[in-house]
Amino acid sequence: MANPTTSLPLYERVTRKNTIARVIELSILSLLLSLLAYRILSFQDHGFSWLLASLCESWFAFNWVLTVSTKWNQVEYKTHPQRLLQRKPELPPVDMFVTTADPVLEPPILTVNTVLSLLALDYPADKLACYVSDDGSSPLTFYSLVEASKFAKLWVPFCKKYSIQVRAPFRYFSGESMSSQDTSPQFQQDWKKMKDEYEQLSQKIEDAARGSIPCELAGEFADFMNMQRGNHASIVKVIWENKEAGNANGAVPHLVYISREKRPKHPHHFKAGAMNVLTRVSGVMTNAPFVLNVDCDMYVNNPQIVLHALCLLLGVKSDKDCAFVQFPQQFYDGLKDDPYGNQYVVLYEMGWIYGSTTEDVLTGLIIQGRGWKSTTCMPTPPGFLGCAPSGGPATMTQQKRWATGLVEILVTRRSPLILTLVGELQFRQCLAYLWILLWGLRSVPELCYATLPAYCIISGSRFLPKVEEPALLIPVVIFITYNLYTLSEYFRAGLSARAWWNNQRMLRITAMTAWLFGVFSVILKLLGLSEMVFEVTQKEQSSTNGSDDDNADVGRFTFDESPIFIPATTVLLVNLTALVITILGFRPVARGGNGSGIGEVIFSSCVVLCLWAFLKGLFGKGKYGIPSATVYKSGALALLFVNSSRWTSMG
Repeated sequence: MANPTTSLPLYERVTRKNTIARVIELSILSLLLSLLAYRILSFQDHGFSWLLASLCESWFAFNWVLTVSTKWNQVEYKTHPQRLLQRKPELPPVDMFVTTADPVLEPPILTVNTVLSLLALDYPADKLACYVSDDGSSPLTFYSLVEASKFAKLWVPFCKKYSIQVRAPFRYFSGESMSSQDTSPQFQQDWKKMKDEYEQLSQKIEDAARGSIPCELAGEFADFMNMQRGNHASIVKVIWENKEAGNANGAVPHLVYISREKRPKHPHHFKAGAMNVLTRVSGVMTNAPFVLNVDCDMYVNNPQIVLHALCLLLGVKSDKDCAFVQFPQQFYDGLKDDPYGNQYVVLYEMGWIYGSTTEDVLTGLIIQGRGWKSTTCMPTPPGFLGCAPSGGPATMTQQKRWATGLVEILVTRRSPLILTLVGELQFRQCLAYLWILLWGLRSVPELCYATLPAYCIISGSRFLPKVEEPALLIPVVIFITYNLYTLSEYFRAGLSARAWWNNQRMLRITAMTAWLFGVFSVILKLLGLSEMVFEVTQKEQSSTNGSDDDNADVGRFTFDESPIFIPATTVLLVNLTALVITILGFRPVARGGNGSGIGEVIFSSCVVLCLWAFLKGLFGKGKYGIPSATVYKSGALALLFVNSSRWTSMG
């Protein structure tokens, strides 16, 4: 007789009711189309600014269609990890991949915290392995992992003994962790011991980073002697091998370090190449059918994310429902005959797809075309939390890389448009991917629309209906409805109005900076003028428990001398100039009664508010101030824009 606990489903598919949201989304779309119709019908009475506004709003309307289509049928998957753990004899091996590339830009302590939180997962330790890919070939990273494995022998039993939920040590010890745990003397003693041990581990890694690594490049470190970062043989080291069955005693899972081979003038395909090497080593060593990939800048806030994912993966009813990580064909030729094979694992002969810096999107696009399905895993608390700052050079670099890869995919033979035409991608899938990919191209309309009110004020033209015209209600209602709707979405998700505002302004900023440079990078590549470069993002570890209110510097924008900050600074200076012209009464007299009005002034003020971080940067110092060179270059561009606009008004 079957055990009732093992026959219960591992997940439930719940359809969300979003009737009200659909009505609002369709209303916004109707208003956008009405505005476009009004512009077309009244185009003969207006000039360049009206045409430019029409083109930008057409793009926004198209993007909104894609947004509505991806949100139309909303479902949620509720997983039951406790039911999964009741099936211990049936649980498959799981390999977890952690990737890092630079010990300076990605401090080893971040990688260590990610690894420690994964090693403490509630899963049989003999069926669990963590592989760390170090593309920086750094003895510091290896040393940090060796020391972390020693700490893990204390940390893992502690987490499981007291059912610790947050298992990244820096996050656990930075919050009010004792208040919600056992207050017994034994727990307090163990907690103090673990905190001291973690501080010692952190100090060792910090000392090693300063060059005082307490070991010679001999023994297990000999492979790093005379290491050339871009020219070296592969290094695979088993830091810790678990030889105990089960994890009732808090055993530590396998931990393996990998630095793949690199040679000059031999393409290594960025992160996609690293992922394929991890998969090959995993296939040789453990042959695990399931893989979880984690970036080093994303520590595992909730390590049970693995269990939630496995509930979705193991809960499928047939191979048609599979949506799993792909595996290189050469290591899994016989896997189709394996008991797991037909039910759980779908093979894919190419591994992670080469050809884009956003290898995850490209790979997902291809495997979706091969019939794979995907689900969203959103446990509580959130599975992963990033460690990069909320604004500044690191954010811009990350956003530029994403935008570059997304636009790059759009113009290749793997474009979702082409895959849909040849029948490899369904139309709904195409819409979903276009919604992601076209974000990279949104930069040009965003930039034009942000400078449009300033152009109208300076040139004496208009892009909004007059105050006395009923048509003015259309853009006003769109603006109010859209912002209230998106704000309500944040509230329903348990987020604050501050989070909503921060994301709104960052969308504007990244569109005018990182995404713009991403588009230019692809254009230069297509013209054969440059090669694509994978830029590693500078990572920073917050010392707080993750609350914005605990750190005065959270959300503060930082700057450097990168040209990526010039466009947004220029847009700010242009709109400030337009507002000064308005205040001083220097606006040119409009011809034909079509001069700018209060609407353009309000719109220009909104742009300045969105760029408030840049306004503060004009007067800031150090990393919080915009470099003088950037200000001078932006000022020259702003002056050119103002003079061109005034020349247009006189022409």
